[in-house]
Formats: sequence, structure tokens, C-alpha cells
Amino acid sequence: MRTWPVRRWVVALAVTVLAALVIGVPTGVISTPLYTRMTPVLWWNYPAWAVTSALEGLLVATYVRGAEPAPQDQEVSASRPRTARALAAAVLSAFAVGCPICNKLVVLAIGVSGAMSFWAPAQPVLALASIALLAHALVRRLRTAEACTLPA
Repeated sequence: MRTWPVRRWVVALAVTVLAALVIGVPTGVISTPLYTRMTPVLWWNYPAWAVTSALEGLLVATYVRGAEPAPQDQEVSASRPRTARALAAAVLSAFAVGCPICNKLVVLAIGVSGAMSFWAPAQPVLALASIALLAHALVRRLRTAEACTLPA
């Protein structure tokens, strides 16, 4: 990452801010008049939210083309980037920092008392799983980018 061009760092910062907003506003971590959270934000919600947002930004920045010259007369691979884990980790992060009784799916499935008894204690585990998935995806992307440089 030390050799990243400025363009990648700008994308990383922009996506970090966007991810923070996309996760923070609907979950009530960022207080807005659009949504009122029914349970207080816990102390660990803030670091989990910040770390997952930063990891999302860095991960997306790995998909930005560096300063390498464009390949000439090469076949373009038809395979798509494997972003399902990163997307799952972002959704997991939103579930982890969200209000346990504000999640209609959880309340529908196990009720309000179940949400507070079972879902709320599981949220820190979800946050750790989200961070682990994003960190794993970022490390794999960085290793691949270094190992598979484009020819001049």
C-alpha cells in the first residue's frame, strides 16, 4: 500500500466515508432526524463501525487501477471480482451495530424479547466476523495485486 498512487487513496477515503454513512445513518450510530434508535449505541459499536468502514474503503481501493501502463493486445478475463464476501461483511457490519429491536427481520423471527435476549449478545460476534472477513479479503487482494503485476 506504500506504493499506491494518490488516486487509490482518494477512492479509499471516499468509500470509507460513504460506507460510514451507509452503515451509520440507518443503524442510528450517526444520530439524524431521519431515524431514532430505540436502544442506546453501545461503546463497541463505534470502533466496529469505524474499522469496517475503513476496511471497506481500502478493499474497494484495491480495485482501482494503479499507475501501471495499460496492457496491449491481451485477452481480458471474463471472470468477475469476488466481492460477495466483502458485501456480506458490510451487511454483517450493519446488523452488528444496528439496534437489536429495530431490525424488523429479527423481531419478526424471534420477537422483541428474543432480539434482546439472543440477538443483542450475538452482535459483537457479528462485528468481529465482519472485521475478520474484510481483513481477510483485503489481505488476499493485496497479495494478489503484488503477485500478479501487469506486463509493460
